[in-house]
Amino acid sequence: MNGTQVRPSRSPAARLASVAASGAVRVLLVLAGLFWLTPTVGLLLSSLRPPSDIAASGWWEVFTAPARLTTENYAHLLANDTITGSLLNTVLITVPATLLVLVIGSLAGYAFAWLEFPGRDWWFLGVVALLVVPVQVALVPVAKLFGVVGLFETTAGVVLFHTAFGLPFAIFLLRNFFAEIPRELLEAARLDGAGEIRLFTRVVLPLGGPAIASLGIFQFLWVWNDMLIALVFADSQSPPITVALQQQVRQFGNNVDVLAPGAFLSMVVPLVVFFAFQRQFASGVMAGAVK
Repeated sequence: MNGTQVRPSRSPAARLASVAASGAVRVLLVLAGLFWLTPTVGLLLSSLRPPSDIAASGWWEVFTAPARLTTENYAHLLANDTITGSLLNTVLITVPATLLVLVIGSLAGYAFAWLEFPGRDWWFLGVVALLVVPVQVALVPVAKLFGVVGLFETTAGVVLFHTAFGLPFAIFLLRNFFAEIPRELLEAARLDGAGEIRLFTRVVLPLGGPAIASLGIFQFLWVWNDMLIALVFADSQSPPITVALQQQVRQFGNNVDVLAPGAFLSMVVPLVVFFAFQRQFASGVMAGAVK
């Protein structure tokens, strides 16, 4: 040897991370983020403009006459029972559909990753196969089934449909994440007397927190922004916000003083959820990418 040290080669993920940390890339990411938020800002400004101004010019004209901004549109929105009730209905659909997917998906993912039972691999292949089934294929048969059992046009029916179609991806994602947990850690917990339930709640769930949080964000956004399933299965008298806004457009085409603030509230809730859990989301997405 000539005394020189050979520097270990970095993994592609490490090199990509170092490039992403550069100042130029950060500026580009900030600009991309601002560009992505432009529609939200425009919708917010539109919701604060009088209906006559919305019909006459674009939202960017607000900077020439900021004194014309008003909160009257939100007063009209709060006075609209259809919109306010639809926001509550959306929460009653989204929260249970998200929690059910997280709970059932976590339990099933742990079972497929660490429990031995007959046909485990074949059952998991069946779950993976369900990922390719489009939602549209199931609309008619599930609607007939819900009509027979009395779940058609009910909140419970919408929740069950979202849960059923969210579970295959949830089980697939969490099973692969849980399978990366070191076996020695689980065996050490078993030697200490931990049963499967305690092992799942005290060891697996804390380690799988980032993946579960990422899954929760995806499921929440999917259910909150859904319109197709809500149009088919939700009660037409108490629809979620997406269907309620569509009905407002159909019934009152020029009702912009309600549509603009309603659309903004529909958009801002998922944004708040995403930014509130962005750390967990980033950890879950990058888990295992950098060794």
